[in-house]
Amino acid sequence: MQAWTNWKHFPDAQRGGLVEAPIGPGVYEVRHVDTGEVVAFGHAANVANAISDLKVAANTGVFARLFHRSASLPVNELEYRTCAAGSRSEAKTAASRLSGLRQQYWHKRMQLDWAARHSR
Repeated sequence: MQAWTNWKHFPDAQRGGLVEAPIGPGVYEVRHVDTGEVVAFGHAANVANAISDLKVAANTGVFARLFHRSASLPVNELEYRTCAAGSRSEAKTAASRLSGLRQQYWHKRMQLDWAARHSR
């Protein structure tokens, strides 16, 4: 696996903007610019297509349904990053590992928050 790219804003399709992502396998993450809330995370055989499909869905109002959101987020409020992989199975393994690490982090954070509230 390579390193994550820097965060990139979704391009404006009406102005001919293009997604900058690997044409091959990898992992992607989409978040809200202001809050940092993750709205999509996954792996794909073609990361560029996966990101492009998300962008198209957002423009057509389906974005909220795809990610079980109560309200649709405008594309200009989202940013994405990618991480290329050598194969589809490597991307799947990396996504699973990263998801597990994220869950461990939030579990620890919740425990620390709970302990801090109850130690007062």
